[in-house]
Amino acid sequence: MRCFLILILLLLYLSMFGSAERFNVSIVNLDLIPREVLFGNPDKTSVLLSQDGTRISYLAPVNGVLNVWVSPVDSPEAAKPVTNDTYRGIRSYDWAYTNEHIFYYQDKNGDENWHIYSVNLTSGEIKDLTPFENVQARMYTKSIKFPTEVVVDLNKRDPRFRDLYRVDINTGNITLIKNNTEEFSTFRIDDNYSVRLAQKMTTDGGEDLYKANKTSGWDVLLEIPAEDVLTTYLLGFNKTERSIYFIDSRERNTAGFYIFDLDTGNKTFLTDDDSADISDILMHHIERVPEAAAFTYERKHWKVLNESIAGDLEYLGDVADGDMEVVSRSLDDKYWIVAYVVDTGPVRYYFYDRNKKKARFLLTNRKELEGQPLSKMNPIIIKSRDGLDLISYYTLPLKSDENEDGIPEEPLPMVLLVHGGPWSRDEWGFDPLHQWLANRGYAVLSVNFRGSTGFGKNFTNSGDMEWGGKMHEDLIDSVNWAIRRGIADPKRVAIMGGSYGGYATLVGLTFAPEVFACGVDIVGVSNLITMMETIPPYWEPEFELYLTRVGDNRTEVGRAFLKERSPFFGVEKIVKPLLIAQGANDPRVKRNESDQIVQAMQKRNVPVTYLVYSDEGHGFARPENRLSFYAAAEAFLAKNLGGRFQPIGNDFNGSNMTVPIGVEFIPGLAKALNKET
Repeated sequence: MRCFLILILLLLYLSMFGSAERFNVSIVNLDLIPREVLFGNPDKTSVLLSQDGTRISYLAPVNGVLNVWVSPVDSPEAAKPVTNDTYRGIRSYDWAYTNEHIFYYQDKNGDENWHIYSVNLTSGEIKDLTPFENVQARMYTKSIKFPTEVVVDLNKRDPRFRDLYRVDINTGNITLIKNNTEEFSTFRIDDNYSVRLAQKMTTDGGEDLYKANKTSGWDVLLEIPAEDVLTTYLLGFNKTERSIYFIDSRERNTAGFYIFDLDTGNKTFLTDDDSADISDILMHHIERVPEAAAFTYERKHWKVLNESIAGDLEYLGDVADGDMEVVSRSLDDKYWIVAYVVDTGPVRYYFYDRNKKKARFLLTNRKELEGQPLSKMNPIIIKSRDGLDLISYYTLPLKSDENEDGIPEEPLPMVLLVHGGPWSRDEWGFDPLHQWLANRGYAVLSVNFRGSTGFGKNFTNSGDMEWGGKMHEDLIDSVNWAIRRGIADPKRVAIMGGSYGGYATLVGLTFAPEVFACGVDIVGVSNLITMMETIPPYWEPEFELYLTRVGDNRTEVGRAFLKERSPFFGVEKIVKPLLIAQGANDPRVKRNESDQIVQAMQKRNVPVTYLVYSDEGHGFARPENRLSFYAAAEAFLAKNLGGRFQPIGNDFNGSNMTVPIGVEFIPGLAKALNKET
């Protein structure tokens, strides 16, 4: 009787989400990993040390909302929350040099008008240091010489340009340092809070570096060509503050690490790597001496620059599996917080005593991941049609590859995940999206298409003017690679991504409708012309970057080019189901980007489901909203690709999601919405 009931349930499942020939029977007995485990709040994350090394802090939930917790180093079990956010959750924070204050950042419903708050750990007082409406504040720098003061920048005077202010964290008093009347894009400030350097983009997409002179004017110190802008940048001053550390790709491909003498203009080489740009640097806080540099090609590896740290890295390399990161250091450098990233489990944090050469386990960020049926992430190099190496990562469902040769026993439905940016990259490690989709029966592929960063300027620059062009072709080439290799079923491939990845999703369904069975677009651009016309005002100082790398909306030729590369103008080619999710307050990709393509699809009666989040911006910060989105996306993919499906259940509870269009296209969506209302 029990076997008969299982058979009936299986047949019912197949009737809802696909035929028996589309169902991957090999994984049917695997446990479904609950969405809450993958996309809910972490247990503890963003672990930091106080500057004096006596206390540990981290983000953890209080009544379901992320807040900052603090404990003595030797008694982590005595941790207590020191902030009281009750809605959106805190995602970024830092310690002040006083060791008695913590800074954190918060916006309103995703509008990115960040406020900077300070918490007095003795009194418990929380103070808004930048209490200005419709103004974006950023922490610019802090100095050991002025432990009770920090420098922030505000676009209060002019929403396009940021002025510099000095803020007292005890009183909240704010004093102007520099009015940015020269319209610089950024500044460099030393430990005395003197403005020393500034940068400004040129009309050809390059950048000039200026040095302040004694008459309060500015002299051009060096010129950065457009081809080097994304791979050449300043770091911090050295101890003398007469030189500055510098990542420089000029006259080379992968960026090298240098120290640049501000008086003579001479630069001294420190290190580089032929395959990748620098991805991380360990720098001594007090001595300002670089000790090690990391490079990430397929995986992260470290190069020692100062022998004083060689023994530490050798010891830490044996403490735990995974890619090692030093995430926090005490000011005297006696104590470190070290994290280990793996692909099949949570991040593991350790407290490291350098004098004793001993690491003590602290915590993991998601304990419930332990024991879950997680799949390994496989690095792979895929060749583009014109010969570029595309560093990619794919994940297969457990039990789909019995002989462990990296190829499933039969081709699987596949989801192509496209990263945002596009000037960013995918990396190896635990990825909740990969694990979620693999657990549901899909192969998952992430591709560092041309234009991605970290692989040298030639690779990044090969994406210039290629939105919807060769960047799209790289994704198609990667899908074809997966089909040829026997990983992907050519009739069941989905494309999914956020921001640029959302744009790529719309491009995929518009420019290559025969390739994809469906698409999931999260805050994606549909019309490059309207995107360029509605950028946030504080992006204007760097707008030439977009004009020279995406297209120029100011000219007739440029607008024609952008129109050609915009999915909105080819919407008549969309014939496959589409799920679109949008934050109503997104300042980067305005809601109209989603509204206009949804309306165009409606006119053509093409299936589209539209999710709108009234309290989100460029992505989903609140776990309630994340869970509701992934619940809907999971049902959508199951219907169109035939994978496994966890019922929506209570995953809409607490979310502000509305579905103005397309409820009928996702199984269980109408019922869950009615239950919620």
